[in-house]
Amino acid sequence: MKYVTEFRDPQKAKALLEEIKRLSELLEKTPEEPLKLMEICGGHTHSIFKYGIEEALPASIELIHGPGCPVCVMPRGRLDAAIALAEHPNVIFTTFGDAMRVPGSKKSLLQAKAEGADIRTIYSPLDALPIAKDNPDKEVVFFGIGFETTAPSTALTVLQAEAEGIHNFSLFCNHVLVVPALEALLVNPDLKLDGFIGPGHVSTIIGIEPYQIIAEKYHKPLVISGFEPLDILQSIWMLLKQIIEGRCEVENQYTRLVKEGGNSIALETMGKVFEVRDKFEWRGLGEITESGLKIKEEYAYFDAEVKFCVPNLKVADSAACQCGEILKGVLKPWECKVFGTACTPETPIGTCMVSSEGACAAYYKYGRLSTLAKAAKPNKVSA
Repeated sequence: MKYVTEFRDPQKAKALLEEIKRLSELLEKTPEEPLKLMEICGGHTHSIFKYGIEEALPASIELIHGPGCPVCVMPRGRLDAAIALAEHPNVIFTTFGDAMRVPGSKKSLLQAKAEGADIRTIYSPLDALPIAKDNPDKEVVFFGIGFETTAPSTALTVLQAEAEGIHNFSLFCNHVLVVPALEALLVNPDLKLDGFIGPGHVSTIIGIEPYQIIAEKYHKPLVISGFEPLDILQSIWMLLKQIIEGRCEVENQYTRLVKEGGNSIALETMGKVFEVRDKFEWRGLGEITESGLKIKEEYAYFDAEVKFCVPNLKVADSAACQCGEILKGVLKPWECKVFGTACTPETPIGTCMVSSEGACAAYYKYGRLSTLAKAAKPNKVSA
């Protein structure tokens, strides 16, 4: 298949790995004190495990999994608020499927649905509008989750609802921004990073410029990467080249889709509907200033937090779950005491196991046997 098989060529992968090995030897890193590169996006984490990239890399290079899974970073308090909205007797609650099994403090949306709440899985925010038209006596709420990747389609849905005069539709907005999260990681004293593999999907929307602060203020190189094996290997090679040459730049490996200025139409649509919140709580990272989006006052009629007076409560995570430390990159999934035992995809305790982009789900699906064997070794990740 064009644009897929070209990026899975075994001979090219072998050549890239040999060049990565050569460059890694110039850095004089060791398995005990490796070069630490964070892949921000959960999609990259799954590709890395699916294609065995981490095991193929030199032992002196360690990949650390970042907070790029939008379902994983959702704090318990916001999940509880979503469930409370869904259980409102006059509400039809619509959501993407990957949020259904995420555990709140007492239950998940799937359990709430089993108890009688009218919760419907949809594939696009726009799918909520026909439901609202067909049920004029109900309030239809969409659970807006995701980074800048999904925010434009949510914003478009609000604009479409306004254009069609659909007043029984509202949005519970939980969209977040990627760069403030990276800044929060870089000031974390428990984590020492040498560079970033930048998210591909987000970057198709926001472009390259927003990442400049990572290179200019924090002096860390970042390479925006695609999701195929050769994309990721080339991005690692580009990061090594920067580090060896003493450069800290934002480079774009994913040139076939990511443009310098991003997607201007998507950005304009977001700008019409959303503005930046003063602060937003992230699982594991706490409150981060200017890291989330909210609906502008002129569209407040479509804001579920205004229409239903949703409380913004903080709820502590389960004591058994270490998703927060995993999202920060301080722990690897197999270092969590319940990974693969009490916490599995069938019986998830934390968000990182249940989400399709979660690091724990990737380890469990693709690398459980090999990674569990490492559990007795010293933790390389924490400082």
